[in-house]
Amino acid sequence: MTRGVGGSSPANVSSYLKGIDYPASRDQLATHAEENGADAQVLDIIRSMPDQQYEDMADVMSGYGAAKGNA
Repeated sequence: MTRGVGGSSPANVSSYLKGIDYPASRDQLATHAEENGADAQVLDIIRSMPDQQYEDMADVMSGYGAAKGNA
């Protein structure tokens, strides 16, 4: 099976957030990902992340892990 940009792995989520300016809110992350072509699965995960300011990609990955853990 070939790996693409689809899906909700951390690498795929981060690819949709390239170029975002930090700090960014959860809503800003979702908007940016959507503008970069993220699919519904990725957007659902971002929108279920804790509602906070994200200072960098490490913060995003932490929030991503929390959201995946609650899924």
